[in-house]
Amino acid sequence: MSDAGTLHDAFVDELRDIYDAEKQLTKALPKLAKSASSPGLRSAFESHLEETRGQVERLEQVFESLDEKVRGKHCDGIAGIIEEGKSTMEEDFDEATMDACLIAAGRRAEHYEMAAYGTLVAWARGMGHTEAARLLQQTLDEEKAADEKLTSLAEGGINREAADAAHPADGDGEEEDGTPARTGRGGTAAAVAKRPTRR
Repeated sequence: MSDAGTLHDAFVDELRDIYDAEKQLTKALPKLAKSASSPGLRSAFESHLEETRGQVERLEQVFESLDEKVRGKHCDGIAGIIEEGKSTMEEDFDEATMDACLIAAGRRAEHYEMAAYGTLVAWARGMGHTEAARLLQQTLDEEKAADEKLTSLAEGGINREAADAAHPADGDGEEEDGTPARTGRGGTAAAVAKRPTRR
């Protein structure tokens, strides 16, 4: 019977998984930036692209500190999140709604990475890999900051703008008490009447 794998083996496997994830994201982030209408959102994606390139280099330093070969293993998790993001970008949304959806896609990726790096930091500390833990913690802090930036952009106006576009208060189709007549999930009667037909 072959020897069972250890936590160190699992640790290296996870490192290779997140290394591939970061590589995939260096290709996906420019597309998110290009699809964004908000200058602040575009800037946030472009800034995080530069951070991500630095995170790839930092992971290479982690491999070196462990005397392990720098190698990735296809990350199915981030690939699925990126694929969902691509599907979103193909939708025919208004600009504010597209930006809100791009933020949601970005935050999904950030939370995936935060979970991965949080685990890696804990395992590195547990096994006494001090240098690896320090480097991984730096990246975890960057991922948390990127998530907070996306959240602040959403809460700072993008979500409100998208919501207002979905339910404009234009006074048409009012109920007797003056409130807009709702038509269920589609919004106000006036908004539905004005909404262009999806291609």
